[in-house]
Amino acid sequence: MKSRFGAAWERLASPAIAHRGLWAADGPPENSLAAFEAASEAGYGIELDVQLSSDGEAMVFHDADLGRMTGVQGRLSDHTAADLGAMRLAGGEETIPTLAEALVVVGRRSMVLIEVKAPYGEVGPLERRICDVLIDHAGPTAVIGFNPYSHAWFADHHPQILRGLNSAARVGEEGRRMAPEQRAAFSRLEHVELARPHFLALGLDILPSARAAALRAGGMPVIAWTARSAEDWLRVRDHCDNQIFEGYAP
Repeated sequence: MKSRFGAAWERLASPAIAHRGLWAADGPPENSLAAFEAASEAGYGIELDVQLSSDGEAMVFHDADLGRMTGVQGRLSDHTAADLGAMRLAGGEETIPTLAEALVVVGRRSMVLIEVKAPYGEVGPLERRICDVLIDHAGPTAVIGFNPYSHAWFADHHPQILRGLNSAARVGEEGRRMAPEQRAAFSRLEHVELARPHFLALGLDILPSARAAALRAGGMPVIAWTARSAEDWLRVRDHCDNQIFEGYAP
């Protein structure tokens, strides 16, 4: 894998990865250019979230709804990239960036894990736009995400892109639209064969995992998320290769 993915493969294990950048309640907001600059300057990797604007641009933003981070009511997917780029984050001066803008700020300094927020049944448009952006980026990157069909799309169309499958037991926005049996199967990693990932990004709530341990023993790295204290990491570090962290300095 090292010969295939180079620096991206090496940086899966080190350094630790800042969840939505290096942000704080009294500092840069999450998923902002300032948070990515801070993470890069501190020597960390970066995890960020990407979803599609109404006019087909890959925007860096976590929530489907804009309210929590911008005060604007409605869904991100109903707005154009220009409209989104003018919205201020958390009352500060930072605005919602595009993926291309984020990668320009980071350059080659940090590993970037791009979480693909592709809804079930809508795989393709966001993935294609991400690939278009990555063509012009020379730094180490990987795509991650919960949707196994999104991973399968990358595997079929752009196998040169490093892929990490997310999973957890908790019920997030994606999980609320799943049958309980499907959520349980995903937490047991029964969708690995469908997704065909190169590594796993697993929630603390399913670690340690016998299935993940077997895959790791076969050469598939495991990254834990989201560690919010040194104690969180200490609990799972023997079962993982790296951590996505938030709120403390590893």
